[in-house]
Amino acid sequence: MTVRILLAVTLILSIILPFGYYLIGEKTRGRYKTSLAVNCFFFFGTLLICTVLMFNGNVYAAEETAQAASSGLATGLGYIAAGIVTGLSCIGGGIAVASAASAALGAISEDSSILGKSLIFVGLAEGIALYGLIISFSILGKL
Repeated sequence: MTVRILLAVTLILSIILPFGYYLIGEKTRGRYKTSLAVNCFFFFGTLLICTVLMFNGNVYAAEETAQAASSGLATGLGYIAAGIVTGLSCIGGGIAVASAASAALGAISEDSSILGKSLIFVGLAEGIALYGLIISFSILGKL
């Protein structure tokens, strides 16, 4: 019970103290860095405390329960991995296409003979999303 109270207090302090310092502190550029440092200190402190308390060495699960949980866990983590791969590759592809397409439009407006070269670069940027989609299909195929 005291562990839960300690974690709740640490979490609340990790949220309230940086914002309090930011709002009450001097109006300088350094307050952003200081409030970020305080927030990181409390966040990683809470993470460390949770890790130490979570891995205290007590094992209560039966062997059959552990096997059933591990197979369900592997499937769930596979779905999460496929989602993360697809999402991050699409975000990266979108950023790359935004940069390449805007530069290509600017270059084409000045010299229309480089249309083919600029379309190749835009297509390469779109390929990033396709590679991520292929990898997510291969992950889903293993499940």
